[in-house]
Amino acid sequence: MDRKTATIQDVARIAGVSTATVSRTLSKPSVVAKSTREAVLDAVAETGYRVNATASNLRRQRTGTVIVLLPNLANPFFSQILAGLASVLTPAQLGMLIADTQSGPDPEERLRHYLTSGQADGLILLDGTLSPEALAIPGRPPVVLACEWMGHDLPSVRVENARGAALAVGHLARLGHRRIGHVTGPRGNVLTETRLEGFCAALQELGLPLDDHWVLEGDFSMDSGAAAGRAWLGMTDRPTALFLSSDEMAIGFLGEVQRAGIRVPEDVSIVGFDNIEIAQHLSPGLTTIRQPRTQIGVRAAELLLAMIETGSLTGPSELIEVEFIVRGSAGVPPA
Repeated sequence: MDRKTATIQDVARIAGVSTATVSRTLSKPSVVAKSTREAVLDAVAETGYRVNATASNLRRQRTGTVIVLLPNLANPFFSQILAGLASVLTPAQLGMLIADTQSGPDPEERLRHYLTSGQADGLILLDGTLSPEALAIPGRPPVVLACEWMGHDLPSVRVENARGAALAVGHLARLGHRRIGHVTGPRGNVLTETRLEGFCAALQELGLPLDDHWVLEGDFSMDSGAAAGRAWLGMTDRPTALFLSSDEMAIGFLGEVQRAGIRVPEDVSIVGFDNIEIAQHLSPGLTTIRQPRTQIGVRAAELLLAMIETGSLTGPSELIEVEFIVRGSAGVPPA
């Protein structure tokens, strides 16, 4: 068939369905049966049919774009989340515009710009450091928060952060550790606060001491993890194990203490949070809390699509379970 002249009627005829079913399959593939979706997509491939996205968006008063705002484009943590987002948004004929909230002098002004510019049908926000007031804009598009959150009335997809911290402490306690420290994320961050709360609650429940000197401040980066390693090396009364609030910090800590001749886990045990790709390739491999990042992206995109379709600014929030991954960086305390 001449690919230049293929029409939706051609697709419908070959697939054996109506043109309405073809249109529904291409715009909202999740709402049709798998067999129907496969038949339509096979017919599209055979005919070379191409959706006129511009015309379709004009009819529906859509832009065909979703803006994804995250706090650090260089952070490898976000890669799987973005892949999960794309796996849902691309079949729905929605492109992604990815931007960094921290690239300008005023992150909240940058957010307001995207909310009022008419550039997108919706936003997915992965930065919980912004205030809910920044979203109080009449006529704004739907917004879904992923991983981080702000306020309790905004739809979000996130994991059980406090439980993850408790799992880390419980694992170290079962190994015999009684002196457990913590490296936090940056001050004011909701993940920092929630994981610290889970850490403290777990220590209290297990009857273990909480020494303020063993709680070190980081910012989720490898450099801050290395700084925590230097601080730990300088202590006269060191904790025998640490739970670090991100894998990147755990990696920085691991490298710093190993360069000083400290053995992991023989001399100190460490547990991270996130399960980024490199965690399993370290020596020793990093024991950590796994966030199902692809699933987070998929669910956030599906939630945003539903809100776009209904024109709603509200939606359900979802809490996803974490998984404890045991590797070699945590062992029994030194004699």
